[in-house]
Order: sequence, then C-alpha cells, then structure tokens
Amino acid sequence: MVEKLNNIDKAKAVIYARVSTGEQETENQINVLMKWAESKGFKVTKVYQENESAWKNGHQAAFAELLADALHYRFDYVLVWALDRVSREGPLAVLKIIDYLKRRGVKLLSYQETWTEAPGELADLLYAIVAWVAQFESKRRSERTLAGVARAKKQGIHCGRLSGAKDKKKRHRRTKAEVMAVRKMAL
Repeated sequence: MVEKLNNIDKAKAVIYARVSTGEQETENQINVLMKWAESKGFKVTKVYQENESAWKNGHQAAFAELLADALHYRFDYVLVWALDRVSREGPLAVLKIIDYLKRRGVKLLSYQETWTEAPGELADLLYAIVAWVAQFESKRRSERTLAGVARAKKQGIHCGRLSGAKDKKKRHRRTKAEVMAVRKMAL
C-alpha cells in the first residue's frame, strides 16, 4: 500500500527517442533516459520512439502522438536524449514546441543539455541557440553529402534509388560495400 502511495506522488514523464538512420537504434537513448527518469523519481508512463528525420515535418508520427497526448495533460515531463532529437528545423520550430508543451504544463528536459532543468527566462534564449546550431549542423552535413554524391557520379558510381520494380520490396538492394563507398565520398 505504501508503494502505491509513493507512485501516485511521482511526476509522470514520457520518453521521446528518435534516430534518423537504419544503422542506429533508439534503445541506446531509451536505456539512459529510463535510468535518468528513475534517478529523478519520475514515473515513465510511455515511450515514444521512431526512425525518422528531424527535418521531415509531419513525418514524425510518434512525436505527433506525444503532442496530442500532451493536449490531454497525460504527463508532466518529456525526456529526450538531446534537443536535436526533437527538431532540426531551427529556433522558431523548437520554441513553438516548447511553448506548446509549456501551455499544457509540460517541461521538456534534455539529458545532454542539462540547462533545460533550470528555471527562468534564459532557457528560451538557450533553446533558440541550440536549435540554430542543430539546424546549421544538419545543413552542413547535407551539403557534404550532396558534394560526395556529385563526386561519386563523376567517378561513374550510381547514386540514388536503383531502377527496377516499382515495388520497393522487389528492388535490388545495395550491398553494404556499395553504401559505404558512397558515404566515404561524402566525407
């Protein structure tokens, strides 16, 4: 009975974990965030996870579900590995998300950006700066990738989707060596 009473008093938290490539796994983020939640005395009520780009607005179904659940006041905290897991669309997008959550009594906490736990007005400025850096970093990575693809094309290496059947499952898949060769060109 005492344990039940203690659970009622715990703040409710959810975890949002996102990766953007097939080689990554959300489990790494989730394990650390679960331990972090436990150390803070939070009760994790749900884990939202997905493999989607932070640039594809509207494609992050799990994040959209999280925002819908926030609308119904289902939790007090959103725990993320880093702010760039939420969005790389820049300061305005991140500040809109933070404001949306704040209006529902939800605080977004980042494991990597410990300042997100601090109270006060300075947090909005720091959110904007970190969001700008994430956006800038993502654009630079994209520029390097496009330069690598152009270089690969000049060397006769085919880039992009392989021709073939319209059904993705029937298309020829690139070998790991082919994928790695194109990636090396991007560095």
